[in-house]
Parts: sequence; C-alpha cells; structure tokens
Amino acid sequence: MSQLTVWSNFYVIVGSSAGALIGLQFVVLTLIAERPPLRAKEAGAAFATPSVVHFAVALLLSAVMTAPWQSIGAVAVFWGLVGVGGTVYAVTVAWRMKAQTMYPPVFEDWLFHVLLPFTAYVILGVSALLAFSHARLSLFLSAGAALVFLFVGIHNAWDGITWHVFVNKSGEGEGEQNGNDLVP
Repeated sequence: MSQLTVWSNFYVIVGSSAGALIGLQFVVLTLIAERPPLRAKEAGAAFATPSVVHFAVALLLSAVMTAPWQSIGAVAVFWGLVGVGGTVYAVTVAWRMKAQTMYPPVFEDWLFHVLLPFTAYVILGVSALLAFSHARLSLFLSAGAALVFLFVGIHNAWDGITWHVFVNKSGEGEGEQNGNDLVP
C-alpha cells in the first residue's frame, strides 16, 4: 500500500533513534547502579521502566510500520492493541508513582510519566479506529504518537539521570528535589 510506504523513512529514523536510546539507557543505568538508593525498585518501576517501555513502543511501531503490508488493516489492529495495552500501562504507572515513597512526584512528573503517554496511547487507539475511513489522518496520528513516545522517553531518561547525578550521587536528601530544578 503506497500510503504506508511513504512513511518508511520516518519510521526508520524514529525506530533507530528509539533503539539507540534504549541501549544508552541501559549503559547509563549500569553506570549509576553502583550506589542504588533505598526503595530504588519501587521508584524504578514508576520512573525508569516506563522510559524503556516508551522507547520500545516507538521501536516496535517503527518496525511494524516499515514491514511490507498490503493494506492498513493489520497495522490498524496492531495500533489498537498497543493503544489499549498502553492505556492500561499508563494507569499502572500512575498507580506506581503514587505508591512509591522515594520521591514525591511534581506536576512535570505526572505530565511526562502519565498524562502524555496516556494521551499518546489513546491517540494510537483512535488512529486504529480511523484507519479504514481516514487512512491519511490515522497515519499522521500514529506517527505523532510514536514521536510522543520517543520524546517522553528522552525527557524521562534525562530527568532520571540528572536526579541520580545531582541529588542521589551528591548525598542530598532522597526525593527532596526534582532533577530539573538543579543547576550544576
């Protein structure tokens, strides 16, 4: 289907970026793992794991979108499944953020860890419903969702790393400051 083929370069760029950032996230987490803070596991499930999940979703969407599909139907079913599953995951992340006690989330955390990913997963699900009647619009919506996953993952990974470097590693109080509020 020509509508899908014209998007291949976009998804090659997004997918390779997501794949490289997943690898970089693992390298950084390995480097900062020498001094894990108390309750790191519960905070990791709320803050670190979703970054890797969002990168992985961007990579998976890119891989699926660049496959040689004959029609948009199978792709739309995939978008729908990822949209529904991701919506449930975003709610789970919200619950984990609220339940963890290591760091009190601020508005920016709720925005980038819950609200934006939740919205992107809903948009992905909506794009699946629109695929048969408005294929061009659904392709733009799914592309936008993939970019949200990529940029949310970048933001969240950076925010987590700056917290570890400037707050956790320096010995300052656990969870007292957001990594973005610190200026070296």
